[in-house]
Amino acid sequence: MRCLLMESYGRKIDAAALWLKDKTDIRPEIGLVLGSGLGAVAEKIRDAVVIPYTDIPAWPHSTAPGHKGRLVFGTIAGKRVVCMQGRVHGYEGYSPKEVTFPVQVLKSIGVKILFLTNASGSVNTEYLPGEIVCVSDHINFTGSNPLVGKESSNGAKRFPDMTHAYDPALMDLAERCALAEGFRLKRGVYIGFSGPSYETPAEIRMARVFGADLVGMSTVSEAIVANSVGMRICALSCVANFAAGITGDALTEEEVLDSMERVSSRLGSLLRSILEAL
Repeated sequence: MRCLLMESYGRKIDAAALWLKDKTDIRPEIGLVLGSGLGAVAEKIRDAVVIPYTDIPAWPHSTAPGHKGRLVFGTIAGKRVVCMQGRVHGYEGYSPKEVTFPVQVLKSIGVKILFLTNASGSVNTEYLPGEIVCVSDHINFTGSNPLVGKESSNGAKRFPDMTHAYDPALMDLAERCALAEGFRLKRGVYIGFSGPSYETPAEIRMARVFGADLVGMSTVSEAIVANSVGMRICALSCVANFAAGITGDALTEEEVLDSMERVSSRLGSLLRSILEAL
């Protein structure tokens, strides 16, 4: 039964990729995944072809606030791109393979470089709300791994090395572009929890001991799969607030979305600069 399920999963990836290729002549080599409240970046895409997730065969539908649930093809800085205007999460009831299904499809339509973005909480208080941080490494505390199960197709490695999952050359490029934009881009370690509840103060203290700088509920599974299929990855995390227990204030999704609205323009400018330099 498990083998049949994996074969079905592979067929669904192929079917979604073929369906998308039939809907647009754009063949992107760069993919962008936009996190909570960051969907406005997609509005900068020129000659846009917009496809709702609900139209794509087997594609999981976004239900979280701040995620529009649209795939946008077009160009930014003269580069052919496809942008996920919102993602799905495990806390929405999706399995790890469903969460990472879009990454597999992007690989199948030709994406070689993947930019992941997210909203995060600051575990290390040197990382301030409103800052953009380049993720240099992650800690998988979601309780799952999307590669568990029978080997999948798509050229995925069974035991992928994660030492340089986040591409060092892309990190260097992002830092140079940030300086040109007038700010210093810090690097940091991101720890992924499953959600949907925010972390407890005790969990944040634990994360700090583990070496985490940032905390969130996404990105990790996507990075694992993207790395396994040979994509180059750059992850940019927008710090929304201080994590639980640092200020004593209650955490709310409204605060996160408000913070992301304020930083979205700067993130868009940085991404454009990076794409121009590629």
